Amino acid sequence: MTQTGTIHTRGDRAVREVLHALVAAWAANDADAFADRYADGATVVLPGGVFHQGREEVRRYLAGAFAGPLRGSTSVDEPESVRLVGDDAAVVVSRSGFLLPGEQTLPADRLRRATWVLSRGDDGWRVEAYHNCPA
Repeated sequence: MTQTGTIHTRGDRAVREVLHALVAAWAANDADAFADRYADGATVVLPGGVFHQGREEVRRYLAGAFAGPLRGSTSVDEPESVRLVGDDAAVVVSRSGFLLPGEQTLPADRLRRATWVLSRGDDGWRVEAYHNCPA
């Protein structure tokens, strides 16, 4: 969600486009498209001590989730802060969570605060690290 009057730079928009692509891939329950936005060695830390390392592990985890408990779910991700660190790194803080089929409102127990670290390489912006915790 962008604030009225906020000016976005080209780099800021490119980072936000990655997040939009991730939300779209989740909505399609497409683990391949989702994981493709992650760097090869990316890390993911989730509540409950969950830790994933590497794009392929992220892909496997989401493929299983989309085939099971997250089938038909959609992602909610509203960037609150996008900060470019030099030309090739960014830190994003967002409010996030997921909606199960039929839900219109994100339940409080699934509201998260997320931190994304992205880097820009020859193939564009990729997620290097992701972490979320209860908001």
